[in-house]
Amino acid sequence: MADVTTLDPGLVERVRQRAGAALFARVAGDRGPAQRERIHHRPGPRWFATDSAICRVHGDASMFVGGLRALLLQSLHPGAMAAVAAHSGYLGDPWGRLERTSTFLAMTTFGAADDAAAVIAHVRSVHERISGVTPEGLAYAASDPHLLRWVHVAEADSFLAAHQRYGAEPLDRAGCDRYVAEVAVVGERLGVIDPPRTRAELAAQLEAYRPELAATPAAREAARFILLRPPVPWLALGPYTALTGAAVGLLPRWARRPLALPYLPPVDATLGRAGGHAITAAIRWAMAPTA
Repeated sequence: MADVTTLDPGLVERVRQRAGAALFARVAGDRGPAQRERIHHRPGPRWFATDSAICRVHGDASMFVGGLRALLLQSLHPGAMAAVAAHSGYLGDPWGRLERTSTFLAMTTFGAADDAAAVIAHVRSVHERISGVTPEGLAYAASDPHLLRWVHVAEADSFLAAHQRYGAEPLDRAGCDRYVAEVAVVGERLGVIDPPRTRAELAAQLEAYRPELAATPAAREAARFILLRPPVPWLALGPYTALTGAAVGLLPRWARRPLALPYLPPVDATLGRAGGHAITAAIRWAMAPTA
């Protein structure tokens, strides 16, 4: 009888490549291969060196956890959530929004400087056309520097928190400060005024927004959509649940209560972390470059 513990390396590699291609296609869309070629191989200076902290964080599988955490955290600002609900089309086209976001992050982190500047200019032009009034009567504009800074600090805090817990190579204290300073370069170009440049400043600015945060119906609907009604195939529900569990486990306690999310430290520290480490390791394996 054949030894079932012995797997054909060729078969394992084919499975890895198929899984990685499927995941990349889901995140990057039909234009993914062409965009990846341009981002990583087009000649020209970059904003960030390949060994920079931002490249290390944004190139790691932990970004899948960080991105989900960022969405949940950002939803707590009524102005930001109203803009997303009214103008992003995330309910009708969640994969399109994911494709646009992932392309933006990749282009500004790894792409040629002129391509990064072009995608920034495009996003700023889109922001100029987005404004309105929330159901609670709060006027908002996507180009508002104060609102932009909330989105920026929520993303930076989430990406860094996810990397420090689930990244392949967590940063040291100085590296964390470098990451915050480097991501501030992108934030400033988007219109953020006075973005944080150290981890301590990041924590202070995040804390300063807390009086403005609230669990609006739109925020709770976004949380239900992300956590309970995700547009993923049933075969992917297990891995996706591991990602969302890890993301919720990284949220501060004050951010969970408004969204009716559980706060169970023993579960977060055991099952949640184990699932987070397992799924990020699996994504890292699947998306590793082919030798």
